[in-house]
Amino acid sequence: MRGAGEGTDRHVKAPTRERRGISVRGIVQGVGFRPFVYALARRHGLSGLVRNDAAGVLIEAEGAPEDLDRFLRGIEGEAPPLAAVESIFWRPLAALGDREFTIEESRAGDRRQALVSPDVTTCDYCLAELLDPADRRYRYPFTNCTNCGPRFTITRSVPYDRATTTMSSFEMCSECRREYEDPTDRRFHAQPNACPVCGPRVRLLDRFGHELRAKPGDPISRTAQVLRGRAVVAIKGLGGYHLACDPFDAGAVRTLRGRKARQDKPFALMARDLTQIKELCRVTPEEEALLVSPARPIVLLQRREDSGVVEEVAPRQDTLGMMLAYTPLHHLLLRDAGIPLVMTSGNNSDEPIAYRDDEAFEQLRDIADFFLVHDREVHMRCDDSVVRVVGGREYPIRRSRGYAPAPLRMATGFARHTLACGGELKNTFCLAKDRHAFPSHHIGDMENYETLRSFREGVEHYCRLFDVRPELVAYDLHPEYLSTKYARELEEEGLPAVGVQHHHAHIASCLADNERPAGERVVGVALDGTGYGTDGAVWGGEFFEGSLEGGFVRRAHLEYAPLPGGSAAIRQPWRVALAWLITLYGEEETLTFPLAAVREAGERNVRLISRLVEHGLNTPPTSSAGRLFDAVAALAGVPGSRRTTYEGQAAVELELAAGGPADRAYPFGLRAEGEGWVVETRSIVAGVVEDLLAGRGTGEISSRFHRTMAEVVVAGCERIREQTGIGAVALSGGTFQNLLLMRQLSERLDARGFAVYRHRRVPTNDGGLALGQAVLADSIFKAKEA
Repeated sequence: MRGAGEGTDRHVKAPTRERRGISVRGIVQGVGFRPFVYALARRHGLSGLVRNDAAGVLIEAEGAPEDLDRFLRGIEGEAPPLAAVESIFWRPLAALGDREFTIEESRAGDRRQALVSPDVTTCDYCLAELLDPADRRYRYPFTNCTNCGPRFTITRSVPYDRATTTMSSFEMCSECRREYEDPTDRRFHAQPNACPVCGPRVRLLDRFGHELRAKPGDPISRTAQVLRGRAVVAIKGLGGYHLACDPFDAGAVRTLRGRKARQDKPFALMARDLTQIKELCRVTPEEEALLVSPARPIVLLQRREDSGVVEEVAPRQDTLGMMLAYTPLHHLLLRDAGIPLVMTSGNNSDEPIAYRDDEAFEQLRDIADFFLVHDREVHMRCDDSVVRVVGGREYPIRRSRGYAPAPLRMATGFARHTLACGGELKNTFCLAKDRHAFPSHHIGDMENYETLRSFREGVEHYCRLFDVRPELVAYDLHPEYLSTKYARELEEEGLPAVGVQHHHAHIASCLADNERPAGERVVGVALDGTGYGTDGAVWGGEFFEGSLEGGFVRRAHLEYAPLPGGSAAIRQPWRVALAWLITLYGEEETLTFPLAAVREAGERNVRLISRLVEHGLNTPPTSSAGRLFDAVAALAGVPGSRRTTYEGQAAVELELAAGGPADRAYPFGLRAEGEGWVVETRSIVAGVVEDLLAGRGTGEISSRFHRTMAEVVVAGCERIREQTGIGAVALSGGTFQNLLLMRQLSERLDARGFAVYRHRRVPTNDGGLALGQAVLADSIFKAKEA
């Protein structure tokens, strides 16, 4: 906290009454901050005013100097739970002699710098009203106050006032207006404030848009009834539509999978309360804290064997993605249903979540039997967040609702306004200015026009909200990514642009996530499925040395292997397995192996893959750790390796197949090459084949392979430490979502005295990529200007 009055002559007698202009920045709009300031000022006997402005909250307070000092300390130390105070600055003003403290209407400034709050789960006070038959908001599904409710998804612009949200079309009734204008009421200036008399309403429609008015029951209780009757229902929530069904009815879940064309990827479940979740899953204290947090993310939990949830919800998985009800509508629905419900994103496969009503009917009419809708517009779509606990700490998988658009504080400031466009899979973008990075909500896989449109809308909205005018754009080096093409279009229009190598961005993201100094040198290990390398190869098993300030140098990588068919090999891991067999043993001997991968592929495919490998036809070399996991999964006969239906499926199921701890690893070597090393992985694959021919099971092979990969990473880190003296390791990339690998690797690195940095605020997968792009692009331009 800084004050302009500091450093004055201590012998000058202070006035008995002062007035101070106080600027508060951070997440201080839409979180009950002005009522808090009002109450605090009255408690200390101060006069003046408070209002939102484009930078945050502006206060003028007048009173005795000691009371003003206590007031300032209170602002910082007693702020509302949803507020995040980043800075307080004050300056002296001329005393006016007023006697009241008031809350004024907001004023828009020239520069918008206020930080918009994420959407917040229903608070206990509103929940109590919702369930109280004597309360005027009994069973009203849009109950909220300054401590809870929609924020980001209904905000069109800042300052955050009703006129700049999608609630602007709902005129408050006299009772709601009284609450809204009463500084002592918890709904004082609650912008989405509403009640059954004046607020949004919910309706249940059939797939043709006809309203169901039959009695008994309201639309929500009727929805619960049809869900218990095997129906699939599209439900409009905070950031878009969910698709819901009964998770204990195999027929209902199969219907949803068939209509949505989602064969194996697990569905999330929503529960009424922790009791319901604990009936289905084992929950640690750290996981429970995440489940009940204001963000209410989906948390990946260990599934109970006797949960009763049908296998079709999460095929061949030992976890369930669980979240608690987070809106009044959800609370009512889950209570009326009496059971947890499947609650998955309302979209066709490979498209972003539907959020506009007309589009939802167009996209979901062939999936849902009914639609539970309402007339409060969703301005910005926002999918659910996904997290898990690793080593007792939160480990993000998808950062979206409940977290976005909250900024991340950076260790150093950005020299210019920056837009980073992210990658292709699990895309997010990131805006950056001053000491803030603004990672976006989850956009999705950038493989079609609909997702690109969602990306463009998101970029434009974030630029408006946070007054970012990009002066620099960063992008992935892959020339065919839609995000890259978008950035290059901006470059053609005159915006300076920087291409950032995929795995450099991963390591930079991890370091920025951990707020490491720009000059700190680390060993960076990036393991994932695909990234465009500077040599034209497909990278994904990389060891770097460097820093955010000086950039990164590739010191080692996994041995290049053929990727027959390019992207087709990602969807069909048996191609990678056959390529390895042919490389190691030749075409004819491969055909003699009594292995499931060879038998299921058939002679024709073996010979086809052999021709591709021999002539290098559409067969780029790859150092990808993800593809090595795929090859081992296919060789071991893991079911999901025959044809994957979601990213990383073969590797996920290989991890799940692992038995107990392995007593030894497969052999591997580090071969010097140029100024670095190559990890010889062919001996790993040969060891897997030997085990299969010896009749060893999938569980044993998976365990040995995971131990091997942990030892490979440790060996690479130790070799680089021997050469450079660097003792810190940053781990990033989608492969590090594998908990079995992470546990074994962390134990070994810790035992050898390495400082280990893992992601904690953004995902280790490509959902965190844009943050690293932004930081490295800024560093490159700072170096050019130095």
